Amino acid sequence: MKPRQPFQVKLFLSLVVFSCLLLALLGTLLFHFIDRQLHHDLGLRARVQASEIALMPGLAEKVEQRDIQGIARLIQPLRDQSDASYFVIGDRNEQHLYHSESPERLNLPMIGGDNAEVLQGKTIISVRKGGIGVSLRSKAPIFNSHHQVIGIVSIGYLTSYIANINLRLLWQSGLYGLALLLMLFVFSWMLTRMLKKQMFWLEPQDIAQLVLQQKALLEAMYEGVFAVNTEKKLILINRAAREMLGIRQNEKALLGKPLEEVVEVPPSFFASDGTASHSRYHDRIAVLNQRQTIVNCVAIEMEPGVENGWVFSFRDKNDINTLSSQLSQVKRYADNLRIMRHEQLNWTATLVGLMQMQRYDDAMRYIQAQSEGAQQVLDFVSAHFASPALCGLLLGKYASAREKGITLIFDPACQLSLIPAALSETELMSIIGNLVDNAVDATLKTPTRSAPVEIYISDRNHELVIEVADGGCGVDDAIKPHLFEQGFTSKSSEGSELTGSEHGIGLYLVAGYVRQAGGTIEMTNNIPTGTLFSVFIPFRLPLAEGHSHD
Repeated sequence: MKPRQPFQVKLFLSLVVFSCLLLALLGTLLFHFIDRQLHHDLGLRARVQASEIALMPGLAEKVEQRDIQGIARLIQPLRDQSDASYFVIGDRNEQHLYHSESPERLNLPMIGGDNAEVLQGKTIISVRKGGIGVSLRSKAPIFNSHHQVIGIVSIGYLTSYIANINLRLLWQSGLYGLALLLMLFVFSWMLTRMLKKQMFWLEPQDIAQLVLQQKALLEAMYEGVFAVNTEKKLILINRAAREMLGIRQNEKALLGKPLEEVVEVPPSFFASDGTASHSRYHDRIAVLNQRQTIVNCVAIEMEPGVENGWVFSFRDKNDINTLSSQLSQVKRYADNLRIMRHEQLNWTATLVGLMQMQRYDDAMRYIQAQSEGAQQVLDFVSAHFASPALCGLLLGKYASAREKGITLIFDPACQLSLIPAALSETELMSIIGNLVDNAVDATLKTPTRSAPVEIYISDRNHELVIEVADGGCGVDDAIKPHLFEQGFTSKSSEGSELTGSEHGIGLYLVAGYVRQAGGTIEMTNNIPTGTLFSVFIPFRLPLAEGHSHD
């Protein structure tokens, strides 16, 4: 098998061959242009000289008298100063009276057959073969005092003389051409080397294979992926992205279009300067084409620190919610079972002790007290909240807090019979669960841990209101502006109330769900100590702000 030449060598040789052909073509055109221009210029020069000589004082008399010696004395000084190949003077009978190069032709006929127009009084330029060869010549008539033609002046340049001038000019141009060709060689080599460097020293077939592999990889990805350049025009979009966003056009029809014409993105998707907000981020909740997604963004950098575009990958938030809901339910069930087992063991141990001591009346009173407290909470939650899942969540949080020594108090005015259409049950449970966990964790940081956590949930007045108050140590003013940012947590700060889940995502998720539902979240100081979180979500949104849930 014949080895393939590297791309750099093939491109260099192609540029060299093309440059040589181009220079050869330019040389040919230049030669013809110079030759034509030279013929024009020398023809005009011969015409001017012939016309001026024909008007010389005394020439007409000498021609009329056929004074050959006088004509020679008159013309020879001019011939010595001219670059013309020859000077010829003839009479009206077309016989030589003077020939600067062939004196032996005197009194012989003039050769060429182009004297007829001259004898009629015209000055001409022609190319004819004369007595000493082919020449470019101009002929002018000699007039007497009666304005009659009595002779002919012929000034000529041999074509061999013109060819020598052309060859000299062509040789000089050739030297410049060789220098230019050498510069083109150097430029071609540097250009091919630069291109190869920009191609990461890969061959075109290797690049083609990488492109095909990348395309196959993108099409095989479950996540949606699209990329934009600095002008926010699409440069890449895979099949999963088109399917998730409901785009029916193929990739070729979409590439090059502005992103806003293809995908409806929120205003916060890009920063005010037109760049992707913060250039890089992960797991940001955004609505794309009226579909809630979790988006990741990575900048495209051809050079360090210079952004040439951005790649966005996203997943359907409902898929994440489903997994999160299933995981949360399993975790909640496990926590509740652990708590119930722990309490049951303590309760059983106490009851066994009382029975062994034969204090049967105390055992009966203990059983009634334990059953009464748990039953009251169960009856209250079941009566005031229509969602079974929410009831299970609140009961689990109540039992978990009681195990930690903290009491959850439900406001007697609690009531929830309907969830706003803009909020799913899973999102509602996430909001309440994160707020309660945050309040319990804040209370645990107090020395006494005696302050209860108060909960108020109501759907009165066409608005869902959720309030969770704790008796913790409050939130520092310095961290309040960052309270709902992704990844922010103050768990390591002493003397500061907790502001998020273990990974700084709790309050960020709460704020995100509330904003998507068209609501607001507020944080105020609880009196006398602690923090009060208040959430307000309307049951109906304006059409421009509403969105649907799958």
